[in-house]
Amino acid sequence: MTWDDVVALGRELPEVEVSTSYGTPALKVRGKLLTRLRPEDDSLVLPEVPAEECEMLIDADPDTFHTTPHYDGYAIVLARLGTLDAARLMPFLERRWRAIAPKRLAASFVARGARG
Repeated sequence: MTWDDVVALGRELPEVEVSTSYGTPALKVRGKLLTRLRPEDDSLVLPEVPAEECEMLIDADPDTFHTTPHYDGYAIVLARLGTLDAARLMPFLERRWRAIAPKRLAASFVARGARG
């Protein structure tokens, strides 16, 4: 998977825009971070992943999911693009999108029969 693939997936969700965060490519919804690229290890920063889930993901698939000391203590997991695929990424994007999108936008998206 490439950053362009991530952008294409993200744009399946309403009002996702390409932006930057900490000087790196990012996807945002009305200025709120959906995900961003970590070019130093070609990984995505996936916010709002509970610690227990982070641990489970890293234990189950350490080739894809990982962390660094910088992210210790935060609800964030990193995912290597080289071993990530759309089917595994989209649930993270959707969950984060639902958390940061305006409530009316999220409700109308679900009401239209969007991803459930």
